[in-house]
Amino acid sequence: MTNPPETVFTDSHRVSCDGATDIRAGAALGHPRVWLEIDEKGYVECGYCDRRFVLKGGPADQQAA
Repeated sequence: MTNPPETVFTDSHRVSCDGATDIRAGAALGHPRVWLEIDEKGYVECGYCDRRFVLKGGPADQQAA
């Protein structure tokens, strides 16, 4: 069984992902850094690691309700 992708809540429409944010050894164990833009859906997913970035207070933010 695999774990669901990580969800990161952010205040910014533009985010970066390298897949190794929480790994001590750093990006060497992740993937190339990519910059992603959150659109009108209120979230964006990384094409490498499926990490989901959700805009706080946006349409995809379940915590805003």
